Amino acid sequence: MCGIHLSISTTGTQPPSHRLRELLCKRGPDHLGDVGAEVHIPYVAPLFLHFTSTVLALRGTPGEQRHGHDSITRQPFHDTGSGSILCWNGEAWRINQRPLVGDNDGQIIFTMLLKASTSSLSDYESKRAVLQVLKDISGPFAFVYFDKAHNVLYFGRDRLGRRSLLYNTDSSSQALELASIADPSRGLWKEVDADAIHMTSFAANQSQEGIASNIDCTTPQFTCPIGRELWDQAPGLGSFNRNITSGIQPLQLQSSSVAILRQHLVDSLRLRTLNVLVPPSLCMASRVRIAVLFSGGLDCTVLARLTHELLPLDQEIDLLNVAFENPRVVQAAKNARKPGQPQANTLDPFESCPDRQTGRRSFQELQDVCPTRFWRFVAVNVPFEELKLHKPEVIDLIRPHNTEMDLSIAYALYFAARGKGVSYVGPSHYESETYTTSARVLLSGLGADELFGGYTRHATAFERRGYSGLLDELELDINRLGKRNLGRDDRVISHWGREARFPFLDENLVKWAIEAPIWEKCGFMPGLKDVVDGTDFALDPSKKVLRLLAFKLGLDSVSKEKKRAIQFGARTAKMETGRTKGTSLIS
Repeated sequence: MCGIHLSISTTGTQPPSHRLRELLCKRGPDHLGDVGAEVHIPYVAPLFLHFTSTVLALRGTPGEQRHGHDSITRQPFHDTGSGSILCWNGEAWRINQRPLVGDNDGQIIFTMLLKASTSSLSDYESKRAVLQVLKDISGPFAFVYFDKAHNVLYFGRDRLGRRSLLYNTDSSSQALELASIADPSRGLWKEVDADAIHMTSFAANQSQEGIASNIDCTTPQFTCPIGRELWDQAPGLGSFNRNITSGIQPLQLQSSSVAILRQHLVDSLRLRTLNVLVPPSLCMASRVRIAVLFSGGLDCTVLARLTHELLPLDQEIDLLNVAFENPRVVQAAKNARKPGQPQANTLDPFESCPDRQTGRRSFQELQDVCPTRFWRFVAVNVPFEELKLHKPEVIDLIRPHNTEMDLSIAYALYFAARGKGVSYVGPSHYESETYTTSARVLLSGLGADELFGGYTRHATAFERRGYSGLLDELELDINRLGKRNLGRDDRVISHWGREARFPFLDENLVKWAIEAPIWEKCGFMPGLKDVVDGTDFALDPSKKVLRLLAFKLGLDSVSKEKKRAIQFGARTAKMETGRTKGTSLIS
């Protein structure tokens, strides 16, 4: 995982500001590199390009680390022969369906891009070849690639938008900037759309193929029209299955989709959890490489349970559970206290949070089901005064998002990703009060609700309009996966030098879920009872296939957990009294 920045200017080299460089180094503390380039066009002032990359080293082989080899691959990638440059922020788990576990994906992609953009190819041939390389990548990424041989710049995000990339146009300095994170000191930053690969040709009077972009790269001396190649023109994620005319069957433990989901999740987790390097500064002090953003809910607990099956038993797994002191909730508890009730009996602001209670129950269940694994429950407690101290930082990180809901969700992810709290090795036995996880890879259950019908509005749609309404709502969620706020979440989590990985958003798993009939994913069938070993077993119909998988994995209580939004489970919503709505702009 990396931080990337590019500036294009007609007035000279424009490196990132001091503040932006600091933020980029937070994302990638292991290496900082810069490369410059110039483009000369007849009758036009030269263009100055400046590329910056920071690196967080995560991938490698155990042998490299054992033998003291430098596992950090430096960026930007620069081919001195052709002059081409790549800034890569991502994880290519597969290229054309070939897994890349243990390989350096950035170097492999750069080599493929160089071959695709060789000067022996025409401009058109090179463009098609470069686009095909990018379309063959499975995994989260954002990138900037400069093909010097043809003077073409490519940039973009993966089709699900799992990595951040922003842009800013500055007419005063006649510059265009692309960056993983906004520079809070200047400019009006916007997110690069995740529905396409964007490109521009630096050539005088060059017409650009593709659909006009919303990115204005126009300066008084030079115009570089930006075109884009839509992701859905590539072999994509399949076609949404709307079949409700035949073959409807109840979803049960023995249903084939339960086993298929398990295999897809195991395959996804294998790519995302094996061969993770031990953090360089803690090689001898800690074994923790993987942590889970852990509310104790269905999605994250199933991921933790399956990760146990993959990791060697000498690797510990941290469960990061965040809870906030919400003054509004605390005041309500004080108001509800009966006259004469002692102050000591008032509400514990952290342990009373819904996600803390769920988290402790699920932690206990994981210990019961997987007793050979060392699980560590990290209770991340955030007092209100500490939250206020970090508020300006969080607001800077979520730019250009600026609503109260953005902020409340970002608070939870920001402090959970920091991973600092009280560590427990048993339900009530703490290990340390000043523990900070060393894990640089954080697993998130995001995506399960959209794929398997986990939101309340899915149940409401079924109640009102049956399968047709449910399918409409699910298809809407699938189509806007790439427009979700994953860029915002990436900026907040990566600030701590950690990378979020989303096993449910693996392309192969998403494709299967999209193409599967509705009754293989959800349990919305009137009057149906679940029967396990002859006993009624009432499971919520939302995410039914995942609930059945949890039950098969021994997570009986977890399989019955209700969906709860992070801002309500951690109590970051409406931190202060008043009538502020989630859609209100940050005050």
